[in-house]
Amino acid sequence: MKRLLLAFVAPALGLSALSAEAAEGKDPKAVFVRLCAQCHGPDGGGMKLSEAPAIAGLPEWYLTSQLKKFKSGIRGTHPADLFGTRMAPMARYLRVEGDLEGIAAYVAAMKPVPAKPTLTGGSVVKGEQRFQVCAACHGVDGMGNKDLQAPKLVGQNDWYLLNSLKNFKAGGRGGDPVADPMAAGMRANAQALDDQGMLDVIAYINVLAPAPAPAATP
Repeated sequence: MKRLLLAFVAPALGLSALSAEAAEGKDPKAVFVRLCAQCHGPDGGGMKLSEAPAIAGLPEWYLTSQLKKFKSGIRGTHPADLFGTRMAPMARYLRVEGDLEGIAAYVAAMKPVPAKPTLTGGSVVKGEQRFQVCAACHGVDGMGNKDLQAPKLVGQNDWYLLNSLKNFKAGGRGGDPVADPMAAGMRANAQALDDQGMLDVIAYINVLAPAPAPAATP
């Protein structure tokens, strides 16, 4: 019941707050505080209660593409994607030229928040084997591939990864191969996994770590 309440109350709160933002001018930081923080957290690290993923530090190209998909209706309109439907009206509010790109750039520049593993029961060994399919698009290091429009997986909340795989498998995402071929490809891969397989893959993703930043040049 709490999840359903969040799904319908949060959009109303966000749009109400953003009506005030329209009067102030569209500063990306203010938009984030009013629109994004209530679900994704003030640090952009994601909130399990609202099932909103970590977004801080995600690539700007990915944030831009997903906001455009939410805004156009490619994503977030399927009834099986309950919490995705909450993002659609938020993205449509970014209607002034430059709004969408501005908030994407702001969130991309935020410091990523290390995700703490929450899931149990997965096998890292079996997950590494299954991850080879994922690596074709997301990279062997799980850091994503812009050319293939595949986001990074490392550092994402494991509960969100599980929810996403289940969503793809059920058809909440990836049901239109013409409008969103990348998501359609993900749906096919998710359909090949049972619940244990999903836990195994995510267990392996949880042990991957991004490469350390290069040392600063003196």
